[in-house]
Amino acid sequence: MTHPIPDAVRLADTITRQLGQLADHLSQVPPPQAAQVIARVLDPDNGVLGGVNYLVATGSVFAKDQAERGALPAEVWLALGRASNELGDITLDLDEHKHTLQRVGSQPAATAAKPPAPAPLVVRRHR
Repeated sequence: MTHPIPDAVRLADTITRQLGQLADHLSQVPPPQAAQVIARVLDPDNGVLGGVNYLVATGSVFAKDQAERGALPAEVWLALGRASNELGDITLDLDEHKHTLQRVGSQPAATAAKPPAPAPLVVRRHR
């Protein structure tokens, strides 16, 4: 029986390479398709960001076990736990915008009608 570690390392390398390919494609597709891709990536349940968060959380559980055995410093476990918590917060923040991205991605190609007005990139709070 083969040991699963080489397969897991190879899988991590493949996923990393595919994420790079996805980023390269994203820069070349029309805006509606790019919006669809980003919406899928941000999906907290089935998207890449949710998957990365789950992976980091699983790594945190592993690191805690190893830290309790003395094989890893506790700081590794704490850092992975903190990263998982922060990724979870980021995922929730970005999930608010998933429906907007899906809507933009499902709109038909731009017609000869008035183009959308550009939005300011600096948002000011009203006091």
